[in-house]
Amino acid sequence: MKHWKRCLELFAAFFRIGLFTFGGGYAMISLIEHDIGERRQWIGPDELAEVFAIAESTPGPIAVNCATYVGYRRAGVRGGVCATLGVVLPSFLIIYAISLFYERFLAMTAVANAFKGVQVAVAFLILRAGLRMVARMPRKGFEIAACAGAGMMVLAVNALGWRLSTVWLILAGGIAGLLLRRAAGGEAGK
Repeated sequence: MKHWKRCLELFAAFFRIGLFTFGGGYAMISLIEHDIGERRQWIGPDELAEVFAIAESTPGPIAVNCATYVGYRRAGVRGGVCATLGVVLPSFLIIYAISLFYERFLAMTAVANAFKGVQVAVAFLILRAGLRMVARMPRKGFEIAACAGAGMMVLAVNALGWRLSTVWLILAGGIAGLLLRRAAGGEAGK
């Protein structure tokens, strides 16, 4: 019975995160960090940063991958399934409801204006999550070099107007990390 109680808690927590987050998985990072990491303390800050990195580099949406990991960590396979359903179900229900009267929905001025405001809030949530991750990053040579290199790569791609898939950026980041670690003397386990 205790196991199912945990599953219900996972479902409810991730359902709430999924229900009140607009803009996709990256916008959810800030809410996951606050609700799951800080408020409920189901995952520590260091492990949560690793979860975000792994969830981003594995196939599938980052929020779903995070929910699955946290759910599995708290309550095994059933917990993973419940947390995943919790984070996915709100979006499914909202999109289904919108699809029933899509054209009339988009024609409403209030809805169009609300979406413009939501875009600003989503950008803020993504920026906030990124800044918090950088703030928790270890202040060692490798980490600083990797962060600076990634920042310069993003600026270069944007400044040159290149249209690159996120997949290529993730692969480039992984390769750069391996090369930097090797150049730093192979401190991979430290």
